[in-house]
Amino acid sequence: MNRPISKEAVKRALSAHAAIGLLASALLYLVCLTGTLVVFFEEWQRIEQPAAPEMAVIPPEAVQSAVETVLASEKGKPATRHLYVHLPTEALPRATITTDHQAVHLDADGAVIMPEEIAWSDFLLALHYRLNMPAIVGMTIVGALGAMIVALAISGVIAHPRIFRDAFRLRARDRGGIALSDWHNRLSVWTLPFSVAVALTGALIGLASFTGYGMASGFYGGDVEAVYAPVFGGEPEIAGGDAGVPDVVPALQMMERDFPRAIPYYVTLHEPLTAQQHVQIVAEHPNRLIFGEYYNFDAAGRYLGKAGLADGQLGQQLAASTYNLHFGNYGGLAVKFAYFAFGLALCAIIATGVYIWLAKRRRRGIDNPRIRNVWDGVVWGMPLALTVTFLVRLTVGNDAPLMPVFWCATALILVAAMALAPRWKVRAPLQILLIAGVIACCAWLAAI
Repeated sequence: MNRPISKEAVKRALSAHAAIGLLASALLYLVCLTGTLVVFFEEWQRIEQPAAPEMAVIPPEAVQSAVETVLASEKGKPATRHLYVHLPTEALPRATITTDHQAVHLDADGAVIMPEEIAWSDFLLALHYRLNMPAIVGMTIVGALGAMIVALAISGVIAHPRIFRDAFRLRARDRGGIALSDWHNRLSVWTLPFSVAVALTGALIGLASFTGYGMASGFYGGDVEAVYAPVFGGEPEIAGGDAGVPDVVPALQMMERDFPRAIPYYVTLHEPLTAQQHVQIVAEHPNRLIFGEYYNFDAAGRYLGKAGLADGQLGQQLAASTYNLHFGNYGGLAVKFAYFAFGLALCAIIATGVYIWLAKRRRRGIDNPRIRNVWDGVVWGMPLALTVTFLVRLTVGNDAPLMPVFWCATALILVAAMALAPRWKVRAPLQILLIAGVIACCAWLAAI
């Protein structure tokens, strides 16, 4: 005989359901918040390390001199598999070399000036990209969250047949949460193309890693590079040759001579100082949405071909366009500010969506002040936690433990929000602390 489910069990199940929904909403909010800030990734680097030398261009001979200096400084260390040279761009007019062991800034003559210290910018990017989790796990979760935003956008339009007709209708009354619902619906309509585009590309980027590893395990003997080779190009055939320092000068000179419309911004030395070493240059194609084209050269600078991201198969060009479309890396500062504004609107949509859901529960007699307080902790506490990490970075230095600081601060805020409810509300105190934190950051930067 089946025993009926008790009301207490139903109540607990509903609470668990609400907690799971709240967790998913909190992660959605965090990904959108960090994504909004990451739009200015290059600008954050310049703010974080203002003393780094800047230049409009760096001569190929200076790049070669810097490569030789950096490789010589790593003698006695495990061999670095890749050496990356970031060439000056309009968004980030700095020359930087990164290896498996170090990252340094260069001056216009190719001299190594100082270590690169952009820990907070890298932390912010990792938090958005993979929630500070291991790469595959974190990117898969973020990709699933992107797919969730797409589903929410489509279902929201279907659930509100008048949503486009009422696109500019705002009611001032807040009785029963009408004004909040109006703002939620209006922002959803105004940002719909942006939300779908960013969420869809985010889902593609995040879930591609999971799919790629799955395909590699099932069909390519674990070789992930073989999965991506048809899209982004595989390793060029190198017969083997001199294991001396690769010569990037003829490669950069050929780019300027034979591909004048392509603008190189990254030089990668694969397997440097080995017989299999080769040079790869990533070049931007103006007025194209692709992040760039891969141009391959051998260690002596002889041209080996390109991947085809600029003029290859349609699928290749689409895949190469997802990154810029997602991060807003096209069109300069005007596009970045537009992405920032739309990103803030998307954060507001997620925040108000939960507030509307809580208000509907309260009208049905299901009031939970702890959940409401915790959500206030999410909406205002996560920006505060990010502000705290930035202050810690400024005061402690590049080696500050930013990831533990953020997650501990967030956990402390949420636990306090739950413990203080229902007597104390945390929204106003968190807003005051957030404003004070931003002012403190600005004052510290102004004093540098």
